[in-house]
Amino acid sequence: MNYAAQDTARQLENIMIDANYPAAFIKRTLFMEPLARYTSWKVGGPAERFFQPLDKTDLINFLRMLPETESLFWMGLGSNLLIRDGGISGTVINTRGRLKAMRMQEQTKIYVEAGVPCAHVARFCCEQDLVGAEFFAGIPGTMGGALAMNAGAFGGETWALVDKVYTVNRTGISAVRPRHEYKIGYRSVTATNQDWFLATTLRLKPGDGRAGKEKIRRLLAQRAQTQPTNLPSCGSVFRNPPDDHAARLIEDCGLKGFSVGSACVSDKHANFIVNSGGATAADIEALIEYIKGVVFDRQKIVLIPEVRIVGEREKPGNHTDG
Repeated sequence: MNYAAQDTARQLENIMIDANYPAAFIKRTLFMEPLARYTSWKVGGPAERFFQPLDKTDLINFLRMLPETESLFWMGLGSNLLIRDGGISGTVINTRGRLKAMRMQEQTKIYVEAGVPCAHVARFCCEQDLVGAEFFAGIPGTMGGALAMNAGAFGGETWALVDKVYTVNRTGISAVRPRHEYKIGYRSVTATNQDWFLATTLRLKPGDGRAGKEKIRRLLAQRAQTQPTNLPSCGSVFRNPPDDHAARLIEDCGLKGFSVGSACVSDKHANFIVNSGGATAADIEALIEYIKGVVFDRQKIVLIPEVRIVGEREKPGNHTDG
């Protein structure tokens, strides 16, 4: 039993009570919640405060209630994310299983909220006889994360389909923003505003939904053959350099199977790091840095991580068994 974490959680709850937070929100806030439960790598320290909104309106009301000085971090399915072992200070807003509305908006447009898994988007489009979104089946995250990084798979990219986005800012003010307000690049999205994505409208093309479903089956079969889908990972760790592939560079350096602690370069796909059992975020981050160093020394190419690394490193002596 981690009594220190329990004491901290009680202190944080008392702070919220003393600050006159609405009781309804306090009851639904978790304190010192282990984030390893919510990440695809199964690693990560605790969130000081952890909140899951009921829906879009509940989220906006929660944001309006928070002090402007409160540190905020958003996460969905926890893929493409490495949370360090010291966890995240402030409040983590998690949309896993929330903000999940998806519906037809016009004949060739669909409305998708940020918490919808990308794989669900792929299947929904096929059911509506819309094509062009099949690649979403290969993205192991939510639409919110896909929008934030222009996620892609099998040659497709998220923002190629975006018509407009629905956003919210730090104080709970929502807006509808056209695509041209964002600068889109390979696995990158830059905006002049500091808003978070609540939803998007995607523009598709009419087509044969049955053929689309068959394409998804082929893509998933290809993924199962070439990627370590049976072990915890974040997906691709590094962006592909121009006219090359990160996996090829890593494999040519002889790093397949190389490990730091229980974090291991996959034998199946060199651009995947898997948690073979009991890995820490520190193990994974150390392996990422080692790969970068070896590839640069031998290939003279700087690998840029695709995975987002956040949070605080665990302080020496702070580790306790749960």
